[in-house]
Amino acid sequence: MHKCAKGAAVEDYSAEGRRTRQALRAAQLYYVQDQTMESIARELAVSRSSVSRLLSFARDTGIVEINVSAPDQHVGDIERRLGERYSVRAHVVPTPDTLSDVERLERVGMNAARLVGEFVESHMTVGVAWGSTMSVVSKHLVSRPTRHSEIVQMNGAGNTQSTGIEYSSDILQRFGQAFGARVQQFPVPAFFDDPSTREALWRERSIRRLLELQSRMDLAIFGVGTPFSEVPSHVYIGGFLGPNDYRSLKADHAVGDVATVFFRADGSSTNIALNARSSGPRLATLKRVPRRLCVASGAQKFAGVRGALEGSLVTDLVVDEALARRLAESR
Repeated sequence: MHKCAKGAAVEDYSAEGRRTRQALRAAQLYYVQDQTMESIARELAVSRSSVSRLLSFARDTGIVEINVSAPDQHVGDIERRLGERYSVRAHVVPTPDTLSDVERLERVGMNAARLVGEFVESHMTVGVAWGSTMSVVSKHLVSRPTRHSEIVQMNGAGNTQSTGIEYSSDILQRFGQAFGARVQQFPVPAFFDDPSTREALWRERSIRRLLELQSRMDLAIFGVGTPFSEVPSHVYIGGFLGPNDYRSLKADHAVGDVATVFFRADGSSTNIALNARSSGPRLATLKRVPRRLCVASGAQKFAGVRGALEGSLVTDLVVDEALARRLAESR
C-alpha cells in the first residue's frame, strides 16, 4: 500500500485554509515521517482525536492519495486477459465470495470513484447515466475542483409515477460538486410512449442544446442494466417498463442496456423496438466518446456486461473479481 501526501499549492488564510494546512502537516508527519498519532498531537498541540479527524479530512479531500499494489498475480492475469480479448483497460476489484451484493457494489463503486477522479479534467464534458451503480459511485467521489467542466445527464429519468428528477439530480449534483462542474440535466422521460413524440421533442432548441452536449462528451460513465436477471437493475423495478415492454425486449433478444438503450448478446442494437422510444444516446453516438467507463458488480450483470464488451461500448471497465473471472473464461 502506498500513501502520498501532496503539497499545498496556494496559501489560504481562511478557517478552511488553516484546516487544510494543518491536515497536510499531519499527513506528512503520519504517512511520510512515520510518526505516531500521539507525537503528532504533541507537535500540533491538538488532541489525538483531532489528529484522527485531520487525517480523515486529508484522505477525503485528496491531500492523501492511497494506491494499493496487489501482489495477487491472479487478478493481474484476469485484467490482462480481459484487455486482450475486448481491447479495454480492465480494473478488477478483489472481492471475497463472503461479501454480500451490497458490500461488493460498495467496493466496486469506491474503486470506480477513484478512477473517475483521475479521468476528469478541466474543460471536459462528462456524461453520466443514472442508476443504482452510479448512485454508489457518486457517493465515493473525492473533491477535486476543475475549471469550465460540465456534467451532462445521458438519459431521461421520468416515468408514469415520477419525474425522476430528484433521483437523477442527486447523482448529478454529487458529480458536479466533486469537480466544481456545471450540471446539465436532461428533463425528459426515460421512455416515450410514442417514438414520434421523441422525434418531435428532439427538434426543440432546448433539447437540441443538450443533445449537442452529449455529442461532445469526452468521458461517459455508466453502469449496465440487465432486464431478465434475478436481481434487476433500477430501471426495471422503478415503473419504467410494462409487461408489453418486457415481451418486446425478449422477442428482440435484448440482454442489457446502457443509459436505457438496449443491445443483444453480440452488442448489436439494430431493430430493437424499444430503442425508438428511449431517451438515451444512440450506441453509435456513445462509441464516439473517447473514454467510456463501465462500472458493474455482481454475477447478475454477466450477460449485460459481456454484450456491452462485445459491442465495443467500453474502453475502461471496473468489475468485481467474480464477474471479471466469468467474463474472462466465457466463450
